[in-house]
Amino acid sequence: MTALNESTKDAPTASSAAPFADPGALGLGAFALTTFVLSLANANLIPGGGVAVLGLALFYGGIAQLLAGLWEFANKNTFGATAFCSYGAFWLAAWFLLTSGNKVDAGGLGLFFLAWAIFTLYMTFAAIKTNLVILLVFIALTLTLIFLAIGGFATNDTMNHIGGYLGIITAIIAWYGSFATVTNATWKRVVLPVWPSK
Repeated sequence: MTALNESTKDAPTASSAAPFADPGALGLGAFALTTFVLSLANANLIPGGGVAVLGLALFYGGIAQLLAGLWEFANKNTFGATAFCSYGAFWLAAWFLLTSGNKVDAGGLGLFFLAWAIFTLYMTFAAIKTNLVILLVFIALTLTLIFLAIGGFATNDTMNHIGGYLGIITAIIAWYGSFATVTNATWKRVVLPVWPSK
């Protein structure tokens, strides 16, 4: 069972309705790893992460996560499909902004993060009916994007650094979700709980 599934069951189950293996572990892993690398740069812990993230943003956070979202559509998981396709596109858009050579001013960068914060906020309300791990990912990501938006509009390094630290927390929670999904599916029992909505 996907960590992003609307189902309230905690254990992975075989279902004839799902034609594909669970793409949740891939989608969460791609999101977590790419977010982690960029957030280390945003927090000013490893500034070189801003360059190192480019390949990840295109291939792993972007393309691989987008594919996970398409598989979620095939598995009839509306929440997972919307989340993975959207954040896959987020990373592809970020890659474009960082490599296109176009200069994005402070207002434009703030607007980019603000728009994604709005999307993430309403997805957070939908996440209430998934499980606790996914809900925490969306709460942490909403806060991350809000601080990055403020940092962008105000050209404020402190806000960007706070956003970076929140992004690291977001990535760690998402990694746990990926770890739980792939481990539980492989062991065919609940090894790592995700605390589904009741």
